Formats: sequence, structure tokens, C-alpha cells
Amino acid sequence: MTQLDAVRDHLIVVDPRDKNWSTALAEAQRDGAAVEVALSSMSTPIFTIDLDAVAANIGAMQAWVDDHGASIAPHGKTTMCPALWQWQLDRGAWAITVANEAQLRVARSAGVHRVVVANEYLSPQGLSWLAHEQDADPEFEVIGWVDSVAGVEQMTAHLSSAGARRPVSVCVEIGHPSARAGVRDHDQALAIARAVVASPRLSLRGVAGYEGSVPSSDPADRVIKVKEFLTAMGERFTAIAPLVEAPDALLTAGGSAFFDLVVEGLEPVAQQVPGAMLLLRSGAYVVHDDGMYAGLAPAVDRSGPRLTAAAHVWARVISTPEPDLALLDVGKRDIPYDAGLPIVQKIVTGSGLADAPPATVFNTNDQHAYVRLKRPDSLQVGDVVRLGLSHPCTMFDKWRTVLLTEGGRIRGAVPTFF
Repeated sequence: MTQLDAVRDHLIVVDPRDKNWSTALAEAQRDGAAVEVALSSMSTPIFTIDLDAVAANIGAMQAWVDDHGASIAPHGKTTMCPALWQWQLDRGAWAITVANEAQLRVARSAGVHRVVVANEYLSPQGLSWLAHEQDADPEFEVIGWVDSVAGVEQMTAHLSSAGARRPVSVCVEIGHPSARAGVRDHDQALAIARAVVASPRLSLRGVAGYEGSVPSSDPADRVIKVKEFLTAMGERFTAIAPLVEAPDALLTAGGSAFFDLVVEGLEPVAQQVPGAMLLLRSGAYVVHDDGMYAGLAPAVDRSGPRLTAAAHVWARVISTPEPDLALLDVGKRDIPYDAGLPIVQKIVTGSGLADAPPATVFNTNDQHAYVRLKRPDSLQVGDVVRLGLSHPCTMFDKWRTVLLTEGGRIRGAVPTFF
């Protein structure tokens, strides 16, 4: 049994116009999309995910969610990779979450039957398309957000103009001062919920929020404020739940940093409402990272599943113009840099991988990464290194495909849709 089986139906042949293409991969894919290619034979840079690590992460998170009486709708915008979405759904995810209309269309084309749009969705054209899709397929369900009566009125008008027969399900989004979208006031939240119930084109499904947008520069203070926000969310859910027009009222929050606090604070609230479902929307866990989430995820200093970094970029030393400086053939077009620069982890050797010499990526241009060497001349022109990455949400958007590795060899590729 190989983990490749989980994504086999999504494997593609890589096109020469793709950054992940190489002559070695092309030769191997002459006989099909599944391959076994040595990493050392590939051009650079390339972007890979380790199938064993992905399988472990999906399993660990699903088991943790199940053990804590919750459900999960992983945020698909992290990867925009339907192959990974389907893997998550097959292992027990309740739905896939997306952030906007374009991502929803990708999910629909990928055959995802239940999609959470974690955002206000007000485009007249988009709502017309959604009305047609829902009316044509009784199994297709979309749940969006509203945070104003004006939003309710606009959605109702646009769906009415489109002749929608099935109502669109929505949750009232609860926000936090100085944060992102979401109603701030308890009474306004109730007014929005009543407006949804009065709408012939919408159906009230529950309450939503995102604790990750709660602002604070101090980590300890942020945890306190997150708990305060979740308490307010719970109070508003308790008030709104009797109005919900479905047997399984949704109470949904939970990014990738504080999902344990969400369960701690909101699961007792959900248990007080018959049929209520606590739904997490964490997305980064599927590949985790070696930077931002490696130091922030619940397992680090609170509680949560143990996750492993699965995604890496491989780059080549193309210049050593100074004894303590090396330049890699990778840059902002290829690696995330918004939440910490990559980490030089491994060096490819004739026999496999070895620990890289102490080195720090300290700057990037579009196509170059600057590496400071702790020991002069410890990296040589032509050396290939593995980079650990930070922030999964800005890893995948730079690549049209993801190369899959298993046992240290490339086994195939799956597409992304950004």
C-alpha cells in the first residue's frame, strides 16, 4: 500500500512550461503520470510535498477533531489543490472551506458537494451562478457568511433576480473590534439573523467567526483576547440558535493557530443546543510548516495533534561571490516570504540527504535567495539544498503543480488552481 493511492486519480503529466518540469520527469512520465524519479535528477527550483507526512497530518487532525466532538471543513484556500481536498474528505472532513467565488468554482468543478464560503458573497453574477448550480444539483450545498442587514438584502435581491428556487444557507459572522469583517454588536447580530429568517432566498444555518483575526502583539494577551472573543461568539450562538432553519445549527470558527481554544470554549456551548455542530475550518495543518506554524500551532505550548512539515522547495547554489555568501536559484516567485524566510535544512549528496551546514537565508529577490554561511565556503556552486518553508497559505500559490515524494523519490504531480 502506498500513500500515492490517495491522490492517484488526480495525477497529471507535467507540462514543459511548468516550473516543476524536468527532462528526467518527462522521460519517466512517458508511460503514465505515476513515476519514481530521484530528486537529484530534477531541475531546480522545485516544490514538493511528502506523501507520508501529509497522510500523518490528515490522520492526526481528523482523529483529534473526532476525539473532541467536533467536525472539520478544512480551508481549501491554503493549497487550492483538489487532490488534497479529496484526501481530506475521504478521511472524514465534513466539507471544504473556500474564501471567495473563484475558489468556490474550483471546488464545484472538482466535485465537492458541500462548500463553506468563509466570507461575505455579494457578487450579483456570482450569486446568479450559485443559484443555477444549487437548483441543478440537490446534493450541492453552499454555506456563506452575512454580517449586515444590507448584505442580507443584497443577497436576497440578487438571488431573486436570478430566479433561485433553493435558498442559500448563511451564518451570521461575528467579528471583533479592530479586526476583520463580522458584526460587532450582540443586538445587531440578532437583527441580522432575523433578517435572514425573513428572506425568501436565504436560510439561517448558524454563527461563524474567526478567532485568528483578534489583534494583539503580545502572545499571552492574544490568547486572553481570543478566549474573550469565543465567549462572545458562544453567547451570540445561544441567542441565535433557536432561529436556525436546519436541524444541525452550525457554530464555526477555528483557524490553524487556536483551534484547541475554539474547542475548549465552544464545544460546551454547542452541546447545550440539540443537534448543534461545532465546525473547525483549519487549513494549514495538511502540510504544516517549518516556520510560522511550527512555533504557533496548539501542539507547541497548549494541546493539539502532532504535525510534521510536509512541503519543501529545493534550490541550487548558483554563485558564491564572497566566502560567507551563497546565492540560490530561488526567490519571491517560488518561496513564501511574508511570515519568515525559508530555512536551509538539508543538502543533497550522492547517497541521499545530509544536514546542511549552518546557513541563514537573509534576503530574497524575484529569482534569488541570499544565504549567509556561518562557515566560509561551506556551500559550493552546484550544491542542491532543501528549504523548510513558513506559512502554508503562501507556499502553493507560486506553483501550478505540486510534486509528490514518497521514500525520497518523486512519485508524480498534482495541479493547483490559483
